[in-house]
Amino acid sequence: MRTRRGSLCRSGGAVAVVGQKRKRSLGQPAAGDCCSGGGRRKRLAGGPDYLGELPDDLVLVVLSKLAASASSPSDFFNVRLTCKRLNGLGRHDVIFAKASRASLAVKAAAWSEPAHRFLKRCAAAGNLEACYILGMIRFYCLGSRSGGAALMARAAVGGHAAALYSLAVIQFNASGGEKTDRDLPAGAALCFRAAMLGHVDALRELGHCLQDGYGVDPDPAEGRRLLVAANARELTLALAAATKHRPFAAFPLGGSFGVGGCPLLSDFGWSLPEAEPHPANQFMVDWWSSRGVQASSKKPVVDELATADSDGGELRLCSHVRCGRRETRRHEFRRCSVCSAANYCSRACQALDWKRAHKAQCVPMRRWLLAGAAVAQ
Repeated sequence: MRTRRGSLCRSGGAVAVVGQKRKRSLGQPAAGDCCSGGGRRKRLAGGPDYLGELPDDLVLVVLSKLAASASSPSDFFNVRLTCKRLNGLGRHDVIFAKASRASLAVKAAAWSEPAHRFLKRCAAAGNLEACYILGMIRFYCLGSRSGGAALMARAAVGGHAAALYSLAVIQFNASGGEKTDRDLPAGAALCFRAAMLGHVDALRELGHCLQDGYGVDPDPAEGRRLLVAANARELTLALAAATKHRPFAAFPLGGSFGVGGCPLLSDFGWSLPEAEPHPANQFMVDWWSSRGVQASSKKPVVDELATADSDGGELRLCSHVRCGRRETRRHEFRRCSVCSAANYCSRACQALDWKRAHKAQCVPMRRWLLAGAAVAQ
């Protein structure tokens, strides 16, 4: 029998003290806690510690593999929160050197001093991807031209194709300096090295340089060959990435491509999803968007009438919406020769944006306005 407070009163005369709770031994479940139907059982303490028996070298190899395959920055840090030992071993330079591109994809909205320190730690450990991402952020977003260029140069020396191409764009535009500082042969040489490493935009830029004689001796036939090779390589990479998600026969054929499709591949009659931009470019796009700076290929009519050849004092973004580069001085980027409304940091961005959006937007607006003003007079 039980009393009001739940104490058990036995008929044999041994009565439990009222108000006291009976202690339960570690291995014995309480009445009603473990039933034959499947109640909850507590895990017995003192089990074998398999992680503690592994040597530090083997744990570092496992953590390096995890860092190299992490799909987000949170995957990199959640493991360190597991236990004290993993937190200590996770601070080793080998782990930061192996961090994947996805784990370094810091969002512009989440940019902070800890995120900056994380990228600096990875760059100091020898991570080429971190050197490139932090270099682009410092050069174009934070205004540290020399520090950003030095980090990109460090990645380029290590054979990072995107860093080589970005340095070529800086040489072509003399970014961070005066217009007279442009070094076209150096930009073409950097494009050539990046193209040899398989960078599609560098191969396309080199093709346009050969066609126009920009920094190299003109060779239109070789330039056209490189442009076709760039499109073919882009098609190969897009097919290799897309076949991981659906079978090859499911891809549509046709000259038109849907919204978000890769524009230059329409020349081959394919409509494939456009590749995701590099984390550095995505950061710059989000960074300037959060500050009210948008890439635009249209100029307001009122601005055209008020300012004939002047853009005001503002620095413009590259009109290719997935680029994110911004001018470091006025009139640094080249304009569209027809409408003078679109600005491009490179010929590769111009070729991508032409079929993506600007082909339908490009009109000789200035000529129409001047003709209309002449008729009105």
